[in-house]
Amino acid sequence: MLYAGLDLSRKRLDVRVLDGAGDSALETAVFPDRDGLALLVRQVDALAGGTEVRAAIESMTGARFVHDELETFGWDVDVADAVKVKGLAPLACKTDRIDAWVLAELCRRDLVPAIWLPDPMVRAERERARFRLHLVRHRVQLKNRIHSTLITFGKPCAVSDLFGRGGRDLLERLAFPEPWASSVTASLALIDTIDAQVDECEAEIRSLGATHPYVSLLQSVPGIGWVLGYTIASEIGDITRFETPKKLVGYTGLCPRVYQSGNTDRRGHLAKNGPRYLRWALIEATIHASRHPLYRDHYRRTAARLGPQRGRKIARIEIARKLTEAIWHMLTKNEPFTPAGPRLALVA
Repeated sequence: MLYAGLDLSRKRLDVRVLDGAGDSALETAVFPDRDGLALLVRQVDALAGGTEVRAAIESMTGARFVHDELETFGWDVDVADAVKVKGLAPLACKTDRIDAWVLAELCRRDLVPAIWLPDPMVRAERERARFRLHLVRHRVQLKNRIHSTLITFGKPCAVSDLFGRGGRDLLERLAFPEPWASSVTASLALIDTIDAQVDECEAEIRSLGATHPYVSLLQSVPGIGWVLGYTIASEIGDITRFETPKKLVGYTGLCPRVYQSGNTDRRGHLAKNGPRYLRWALIEATIHASRHPLYRDHYRRTAARLGPQRGRKIARIEIARKLTEAIWHMLTKNEPFTPAGPRLALVA
């Protein structure tokens, strides 16, 4: 068997191939497209002589494309966690050639910290939810820019919704000098275009979410609607890959870092080592869930105990972790949300 380490950059893919004894069999670089990968496969096949090829590549943009293409040629490719690779093999001198050699050596020793790769269906679900959020954030930036223009020229906003019918009439009556007038007009046109795109995305997400096995269950959780439900379901993927609720909570990155040595045991900032879109969706759900009778008292007590600066943020993170644990039980057992606590027993 041959072992290949792949280090990907924007314009090249550095490759180091080792044999079973750890000796270098090939060192080359190809362009990271279909033709370049096909050329690489032909070069390695000439050395392999019919034996299997196992490869490793660090997780980054474009790594999944390389993974999928090489697996179509029969390679066994792992996508490695870049942070864990750095912990396994710290380097005094870091170059692309050395990185490729390190990955090949880890592959030969069966030490690659491989990550889970979602299938194409889950990737498509994530892209729909993430693109909608991308559009919404751009729309917010444009609206904030128009509000800033009003403040700059001392124009009061006399309507509750500046971008509704009354707000549009107000903006037409206000006289801004150039180039601010043109900027407001262009921003309004872009907002209308983004509104149409968001409506299309939401219609597609609502249609697909109606048949998703997780979305209907997630909508029973306080604070989670169909948009957040679809986002959380797509970011989690297959719930069976998490053995316990703590594993899922750790995946969200909402757990603090732990620094422990001897008698020292400290907690640091949040790890934030999971999908940031999943953390966003859970915190967004927590903002609404904190007003629910089930979590309202705990939220208020924690916020009051820790003070006005940190209290509300930490209280929301605590509730987000509780929601995550509840989501694990729901999706694992295929049951809707049920509040935890003592149950009343009927006595005859």
